[in-house]
Amino acid sequence: MSETKITILGSGAMATACATVLTENPSQSVCMWCHESAQADDLNQYHENRHFLPGITLNDRITATGEITEAIEGADMLVAAIPSKFLRSALERLAPALTEGRPVVSVIKGIENETFLRPSQIINEILGERVTISLSGPSHAEEVARRLPASVVAACGDLSMARIVQERFNTDRFRVYTNSDLVGVELGGALKNVVAIAAGICDGLGYGDNAKSALMTRGLVEMTRFGVMMGAEESTFTGLAGMGDLITTCTSRHSRNRGVGELLGQGKTLDEILASMEAVAEGVTTVRSLHDLAETRGLDLPICQEVYRVIYEQKSPAEATDSLMSRPPGEE
Repeated sequence: MSETKITILGSGAMATACATVLTENPSQSVCMWCHESAQADDLNQYHENRHFLPGITLNDRITATGEITEAIEGADMLVAAIPSKFLRSALERLAPALTEGRPVVSVIKGIENETFLRPSQIINEILGERVTISLSGPSHAEEVARRLPASVVAACGDLSMARIVQERFNTDRFRVYTNSDLVGVELGGALKNVVAIAAGICDGLGYGDNAKSALMTRGLVEMTRFGVMMGAEESTFTGLAGMGDLITTCTSRHSRNRGVGELLGQGKTLDEILASMEAVAEGVTTVRSLHDLAETRGLDLPICQEVYRVIYEQKSPAEATDSLMSRPPGEE
């Protein structure tokens, strides 16, 4: 049986977790493109991502390189695993080598500031029109790489391509469903990070389970409201890419976004928090896009708006809570 090569653009925790999943299939190999050649050398030497996902031994069919032409040689599919705020600049650098129309699987969860573009839209704008599939859902890299059970969804307007991704990624511990709502799945993965920051603030303030449960529930309403306005299907937000990912991101100790919120609730400044982090908390930038677009469209997103004010207008978390709790009562 001939081996199928898949190239992953990125070398963070999620990129590494995807590589481990893909190489569970003995007919598949993975080459990870690293922004820095030194990291690629480290991955190849130690068979471990010591920087972003320590303690996970990588399959021998996972290699890494800092040279994009080497990374994509012979590959029939790309997996984009670059944080949304770096995606455009990285693809612009790589575009001359990515001229063939290979399909791209995006595991990116964010919205670009200013343009409000989703990852699949950025990919198609820079690399040219090609099939793009979003793979999203409750899937912290730390757990996926350790083969703890997880379920996600592969979304594409062309369901036959979603099924190909399903076949490539599906294992006995990583279950992949399909969905045709690319817009909803991408937005669910981005918007839940903002609600997770709010949930973390709730934890940092010590408000307890009742408050956090209400926050998550009303946050899902805001996610759905925004998604439908952008052309997504309402039902998507009750699925894995919506409610499923929201629960994980709002409750898990692995969640960077929840962790940022908890530290904000404890009185830390955003600059202090970000200076202590190596990985990216996507919700910090996503909330700016969400706030700006909601204001432009006249959409009421009170939780997201208060998260924005805490992060970018230095409103205290306690004052933000008071603003939410003192809103006029209404129907659910």
